Amino acid sequence: MAAAAPGALGALQAGRARLVAACCARLGPGLRLPGSVAGRQVGPAIRAPGWAPAARGPAPRRGYSSEVKADDELRVRHLEEENRANLPVPTIAAIDGLALGGGLELALACDIRVAASSAKMGLVETKLAIIPGGGGTQRLPRAIGMSLAKELIFSARVLDGQEAKAVGLISHVLEQNQEGDAAYRKALDLAREFLPQGPVAMRVAKLAINQGMEVDLVTGLAIEEACYAQTIPTKDRLEGLLAFKEKRPPRYKGE
Repeated sequence: MAAAAPGALGALQAGRARLVAACCARLGPGLRLPGSVAGRQVGPAIRAPGWAPAARGPAPRRGYSSEVKADDELRVRHLEEENRANLPVPTIAAIDGLALGGGLELALACDIRVAASSAKMGLVETKLAIIPGGGGTQRLPRAIGMSLAKELIFSARVLDGQEAKAVGLISHVLEQNQEGDAAYRKALDLAREFLPQGPVAMRVAKLAINQGMEVDLVTGLAIEEACYAQTIPTKDRLEGLLAFKEKRPPRYKGE
């Protein structure tokens, strides 16, 4: 397992859909941590062929055209497994180009999604007489509602950034820049906004939200109370109070 240094930004790019992990992340087998952006430490940049389905010819088992399809599927599965176990950092998918089929499923596994207005995204598997198999049938309804998710999956419709923002699939839509990385830059801005917060608080806040969304309100409030209790005995909580008293930025250590 490779790990980013505390306070680092991690960036994962799969085709044109990129993920940004804020704070300190355990990123999984085979993920390396080189690179820097604007003088800040930034971990791995991993590139893979696009996630568009095969247009013609004999289709592989899941219908994706990629010579590294098996590796890409393992990355999606790994991210899904980490999310189920609550990857202890915010994850942001930045979509600057195509996110079709598995590419969108990867984005749906993230906490936050941003996209360029020119980006194209959709779960198009029904065109190939299959269905989304990387979490799309479960995560899309949770993101935008059951009826609209069914409409998009049944029609294999492809949305641009503005349309995706209108239905609530993404949080931010940006005009694409000349470098073609407007969404990626926005994702980094969001990650830097998250970084100063207490790591323990970020971890348990994500846990409370994720688990609370799967249960009724009364149970969700009990989960919140249990998560809140985990922050009380931490050194970071005392550091936050002291920093506020001394009118200085807190120096959190995740303890």
